Amino acid sequence: MNSNSNTDTLVQIKEHSLFEDAQAIVLASLFVSFGVALFTEQEFLIGGTAGAAFLTSYATDWSFGEIFFVINIPFYALALWRLGWFFTLKTFLTVGLVSLLSDLIPLWIRVDGAHPLFAAIFGGSLMGAGLLMLFRHKASLGGLNILSLYLSKYHDINAGKFQMIVDIIIIILAIFIVDIWATLYSILAAICMNAVLAINFKKGRYLASLES
Repeated sequence: MNSNSNTDTLVQIKEHSLFEDAQAIVLASLFVSFGVALFTEQEFLIGGTAGAAFLTSYATDWSFGEIFFVINIPFYALALWRLGWFFTLKTFLTVGLVSLLSDLIPLWIRVDGAHPLFAAIFGGSLMGAGLLMLFRHKASLGGLNILSLYLSKYHDINAGKFQMIVDIIIIILAIFIVDIWATLYSILAAICMNAVLAINFKKGRYLASLES
């Protein structure tokens, strides 16, 4: 008998309860929405559909929440096809909640006057923590999140590293739209946000991650 067998532990994967999923979605949505409020005040950018929503909100009278909700609609098809209806439903609810809270939080608390460096580091890290909670509870913020989770599940590509590369490319391409300092702080924020994912969301580390 192999001596190592005495130290082997058989772990049964236990699904999250509906309550656990609900509290994670609410808290994660609050984290992300507060980060959005900080970014909006500083006119920072981020990658993916959120970045497109930021850019459009800066150039139009539409709010981030309104644009973010609409722009994510086409991505639900990929989520439903490859990641399941439960994931898609939770993602839809999360996107709706973030869209609502990101417009309400500035009415509840003043976020103006924050130092740009603090806003980039704290806002990016806070959004990363929110995304980490969502990923661990089989949900996302739609758009690029759906694609990165698909690649992580089916092609063993690190979700955080993939998003970081795409986010930085999108932000750099927006250099002609926003201030150069806002662009540089946005890159720092993207690095902080996706570093949280790259370090903490690794295949096999969290048993309930993406198994369906």
